Parts: sequence; structure tokens; C-alpha cells
Amino acid sequence: MGPRRDGVRFISSGVKLPRASPAPAHALLSAALPPFAHIGRAIDAAARRVAASFPRVPAARAETPAAPLPRRHGKDSGGAGGEERVLISEVAVRGKDGEPLERPELEEAAAGALRACRPNAALTVREVQEDVHRVVESGLFRSCMPVAVDTRDGIRLVFEVEPNQDFHGLVCEGANMLPSKFLDDSFRDHHGKIINIRHLDQVIKSINGWYQERGLTGMVSYAEILSGGILRLQVSEAEVNNINIRFLDRRTGEPTTGKTKPETILQQLTTKKGQAYNRAQVKRDVETILTMGIMEDVTIIPQPVGDSNKVDLVMNLVERKSGGFSAGGGISSGITNGPLSGLIGSFAYSQRNVFGRNKKLNLSLERGQIDSIFRLNYTDPWIDGDNKRTSRTVMVQNSRTPGTLIHGGEHPDHSPITIGRVTAGIEYSRPFRPKWSGTLGLIFQHAGARDDKGNPMIRDFYNSQLTASGNPYDDTLLAKLESVYTDSGDHSSTMFVFNVEQGLPILPEWLSFNRVTARLRQSYEIGPARLLLSASGGHVEGNFSPHEAFAIGGTNSVRGYEEGAVGSGRSYAVGSGEVSCRLFGPLEGVVFGDYGSDLGSGPTVPGDPAGARGKPGSGYGYGVGIRVDSPLGPLRLEYAFNDKQARRFHFGVGHRN
Repeated sequence: MGPRRDGVRFISSGVKLPRASPAPAHALLSAALPPFAHIGRAIDAAARRVAASFPRVPAARAETPAAPLPRRHGKDSGGAGGEERVLISEVAVRGKDGEPLERPELEEAAAGALRACRPNAALTVREVQEDVHRVVESGLFRSCMPVAVDTRDGIRLVFEVEPNQDFHGLVCEGANMLPSKFLDDSFRDHHGKIINIRHLDQVIKSINGWYQERGLTGMVSYAEILSGGILRLQVSEAEVNNINIRFLDRRTGEPTTGKTKPETILQQLTTKKGQAYNRAQVKRDVETILTMGIMEDVTIIPQPVGDSNKVDLVMNLVERKSGGFSAGGGISSGITNGPLSGLIGSFAYSQRNVFGRNKKLNLSLERGQIDSIFRLNYTDPWIDGDNKRTSRTVMVQNSRTPGTLIHGGEHPDHSPITIGRVTAGIEYSRPFRPKWSGTLGLIFQHAGARDDKGNPMIRDFYNSQLTASGNPYDDTLLAKLESVYTDSGDHSSTMFVFNVEQGLPILPEWLSFNRVTARLRQSYEIGPARLLLSASGGHVEGNFSPHEAFAIGGTNSVRGYEEGAVGSGRSYAVGSGEVSCRLFGPLEGVVFGDYGSDLGSGPTVPGDPAGARGKPGSGYGYGVGIRVDSPLGPLRLEYAFNDKQARRFHFGVGHRN
């Protein structure tokens, strides 16, 4: 009579993870963000503990005296330590109380997980342990206990399993950033069904993946099944405890005293104290601060706060020189007799960080053979106390520009015309949506024509009027509204600009008119080339100065024509298409075509300057060009033909308007 086999039970449960203290911030900040506790690994660890505690000699709880030794099949020559094999005559799956399971599909699932345990098979303890592990690993059962019973037909091996509870609800704690819809979708089709630990494990992985994909620092740190089939998940998110600003010397890198007010920096940040730490959001904040133009370098370093889930953000700032004098040059678009005669020299003084609050002060003077512009701008990029990021610009300008765009083609005996303007105004701008911004302004302008000696002129050589009022100067108070859409900072991206200006006749002699303009640009990548399409148009209704008419033709309009040589209209439309391709280095080749028209509105301009000078009113041009990237923007050299078979070089600095 062989020895009795009592108390041989395999128990493995992966339903509840041991409670752990909240993950420290330094663990949450790891790049991989692995799960704090993985349910599948807990199951595996439990099974290994059971295997380690299983006795070397198998025994079974017998309902009758143990079977004689011949039922055993010697020792497993391939097993570690020569494990003894036992012949099993029958294998069954039952509930915890030994009764058949209420759900046949659960019995089939458990039986399907068995690999080694089959009727009339000689098994070792290790093989039984492995099948117990497979049953529990299926995710449907919280425990599995094999019970061996001696019967007159042989040893009967019964796997007593305890199914998990039915799923009836979910409690998720600590997930401040995770959308509830994400969890709803994860458990949508599982209500009322057996809780599957494998599915729960997948949900935990997807939650952790959600945080990783968005640059958030968070993970599931604890999971358990409560009574009544309620799942409870504990999510740990790293929280911003404090934001510290530190200025560094631009030469030594040592801490120093900064000129910028800390509140000016903090208001730029979308990351706030008490929010979940988001690496992607912090990166955007760094870029935002750099675009202020007052910092040379910006870094944000997270530092754990003890063993809590909180982090301090240390912002290291290196300020650039806040202002100074500069000199430069450019090209006047109003000069038609060669690019060299249109050269402009400039001198400017700027302060980028007035009062340490990122306010901008610019004072500039530009001077050419004809051009002369004095400009004073004061800009507050973000008005104090405003939460909509509204900016304010105050502007004063005194300029003298060539009148050739509208009144070009003068008779040799008649002196050239210049337009003198004194302008002052205020504008408010703010973003409405991520890609939309708007500007509202009020501008006063005092403008009139002058001869080469600076004397006011009322009529030109053709006896066409030069002002709308008949006085030497026209006064206008303009209300301006502009809306801009752009999908990126790249000049070749999609852009739409809509502008409305209304002349307000506060005084009887002030001009009253309405001007509407629009510009659209769209680019397409075609293999190695880029197609750029652009269109612009506008219309003026009311009494306006002739020099305010729309000038058509020139480098930024219809190439192949001189500036303003196509027409001067109350209305206009210009379209352009370009195909460009990178040649080598910074050099780019371009093929283009332009078309423009005054839409028959030339005669409606006061004095009809276009008709007096015989401008055609419409025309097209085409040609080729090269562009070179430079610190000032693209340098453009283009050679164009127009529909009159005339040829012309065009030289420009910067992108076309």
C-alpha cells in the first residue's frame, strides 16, 4: 500500500496586486514609463512561488486506499532530479466546491488551457504545475487547485477553479489627465461578463501608452477587483509642484540677476503649478519663451520632490542684449529705373525688453534717393491683466515715398512726384484660434503730393488731381479690422489675410471710404519641386486719394512690367503661380507666371491717372529666376517677359507679398 497523498493543492491568483506606496517622481520621470505593477507578472510570480513549495514526492487526497505501486511509471529520466511520474486515468474541471461549473464555456476554457494533463498520461508534479499556471494565465480564474483522488479505476485529477467575478463597474483614481471616454471605450463590451485579467492587463498597457504618446508622466500603479465585480485602478501622475526661475550669466553660466520680471516669463507658460507634468507641453513653453526675442537660451529641468509624485521645474534663462543700434539697407519697390537707384540705407535703435516686461521700442530712419521714412513703434506683446494674449502697438510715422506707382511716367519737363504722409495710430492684436489671429486699429493719416523741392502739389502734369479733397493734403481717420489664417510659420504654407478699412468722416473734410482686400496663398509639394499658388484682390468704395489706388505691375505683382505699369484701379485682382526646385546648397531655381487686372476700374479713380498715362489695365508676365537664402531672407533675381514682349530684370529681398 503506497503512502497517502494529502493536501496537494495549487493556488494562483492574479486578481489583486499588493498595494504599494505612490511611485516617486524620479520613477515617473523615466523615459520608458514601465507599468508600476504588471498583473501578468504577478500571476507568473505567484505560480513560481507555488511550484517552489510543491513537495518532491507527489501525493493525492484519496477517497479509497492508495493504488499499488505498479501504477507509477518510474522516474522521469529527463526531469531535474529524476522526478517521479504518476499515471492519471481521468482529468476533470470542476468548481471550487467540486460541483460542475454553472457556465460550460468556463469549463471549456479551463480544459482548453491544459496541455500535459490528459487521461491515461504519466505526469510529473512540474507538468501539473505548468498546467495550473496556464489555467490561471487564461485570465478568467482567480484560483486553480488540482486535487488527485485514488479511485478503483486509477488516479482521478480534478482541477477545482474559482472564476473571477462578473464586471459591474470601474473606479479609476488619480487620472486627472486621462479622458473618461478612453476608459469607457476600453470596457464598453465587457459589462456583465467575467472579468478577464488578460484584458485588464491590456487596458493597463494602453493607459500607460496613452501617457507616453502625449509626453505625459503617468502610469497605473495599482489594480484590484473589489466585491461586487467593481474594478479599481489607481493612476499615478507626476504633478508640477513649483516653477523656479533662474538667470544665468551668458559668459560664465553662473547664476546672476536678470532684467526680466519673473511674472513676464510665468505668464507665457501653459504649464502651471498643480498640473500634471507634460514633457511635450514643457517643450512648447521653451519655444514660446524663445520667440519672445529676449532670451538667448532656455532650458527647463524637472527635479523630484522627495518621494512624492511631484516635481519642481527649474527654468534656466540666459538673456540676450536687450537693445542697441543697428544699420542696414533695402530696396524701394517704388523706384522703376533700375535696382541700384532704389537702394535705401537704414539706421535704427531698439529696446526689446523695456522695463523688464518684454515691451518693444523701435526707432528707425530709412533714407534713399527719394525715400525717407522716420518710424517710432512701441509694442506691448501681452497687455498686463489680459488673459487672451492681446498685444498693443502705438505707432508714429513720417514718410516720403515715390509716387511713381500711380503717377509714374511723368513728362521730362515735369518734376517727379513724391507722396508725403504723417501717420499715427494704435492697434490691438490677439489670437482667436490656434491658426487664426485678428487686429483692430484706429489710424490717422495726413497725406499729400509734393514736387522735388518739397512743395505741395494739387494737380500733375496731365492736370489730373492728386488729392481727393482738392486741398494740398487729405486727412483720413481709418478704422482697421484684419484677420489672418496661417497653418504654420513657413512662408510657403497656407495663408489667408482679410482686411477691411473704413474712413470715418468725424470732420466734414475728412475722407469717407471703405476698402476691402484679401490675399490667399497655398503651396503643394510635387516630388522634389514645390508649387506655390497665390491670389490677391481688393475694392475701394467712396472718396479716396488717387495715390491710394491699387497699383498693378512690378516685382511683387505682375513681373515683366515696371512698378505700377499695368494699371491703377479702384478694384484689382492678381494671380501668380510658381514652381521652384532646390538646385544645390542655398540656391533655388524658379519658373513663374503672373496675371493682373484693374477689372475695368481705372477710369473711376479720381483724376484717372492710369488713363492719362496709357496703362493697359491688364497684363501678364512669365519668366525664370534664382533665389538664395540669406540672413535678410531670400535674395530674388528674376528675368521676366510680359505680353508686350518687353523684358525686364527684377531684384528683391525677402518673400513676395
